[in-house]
Amino acid sequence: MSDSATAGATTVFGPVGTIEVRERGSGRPVVMLPSLGRGGADFDDLAGRLAAAGYRALCPEPRGVGGSTGTLGYLTMADLADDVAAVIRERTEGAATLVGHAFGNRVARMTATEHPELVERVALLCCGGMVPPASDVHEALVAVFDPDRSDAEHLEAVRKAFFAPGNDPVVWADGWHGAVAAAQGLANAGTPSDHWWAAGGRDILVVQPVDDLVAVAANARLIVEDFDERATLVLVPEAGHALLPEQPQAVADALLGWLGEWS
Repeated sequence: MSDSATAGATTVFGPVGTIEVRERGSGRPVVMLPSLGRGGADFDDLAGRLAAAGYRALCPEPRGVGGSTGTLGYLTMADLADDVAAVIRERTEGAATLVGHAFGNRVARMTATEHPELVERVALLCCGGMVPPASDVHEALVAVFDPDRSDAEHLEAVRKAFFAPGNDPVVWADGWHGAVAAAQGLANAGTPSDHWWAAGGRDILVVQPVDDLVAVAANARLIVEDFDERATLVLVPEAGHALLPEQPQAVADALLGWLGEWS
């Protein structure tokens, strides 16, 4: 293990290459996994709130982001789960709670499926997969990763796909990794969802933004119905698919309240 380039981070040697892990606090470990083509910095605010509440927040950078160097070629969901498992084994003394935002919720559920001994429970933020977004929202999502878009066009696409009305998308103008998103998308497409869908039978928190146009609210309700007694649903108003920068206190309250049930 060695120091990484990011302040407050360490480097874990994964199955392939290295994994940069942003860390804050001490206590029961919570591992947080970012959205498609995004990095661990998206969780900085939430990590600080968890640390202040007595938890240890760990945010592994996905392959291709920061100091995480694993190959992106022929990537599978199992590869991504193995990366998370390596972090849990190296940086905790047992199992951890996983928090997955958007695409990260799929990685979290895959990790719980492939490595159940390392996962205590799973929190899903903005989880879709059953009810697709409208075609114009899908087009905006694709445009976010189009390098030929102007800065203004890119920001408008971010606003439309990720932010609720009235919320400023400028906070997510940067931090997009197109090659990473493409590799993650292929990994997701190559793995049947029914393999990871049940999250290894773990208890689940579903945090659903009311104004999410990508993972629309109907997804959350269907997931909670599917998981029945082991699922808890929290609705967050005035937030879209970005969620974390839009309603940071509401997300922290939902997560800490749920985690407190096992204290």
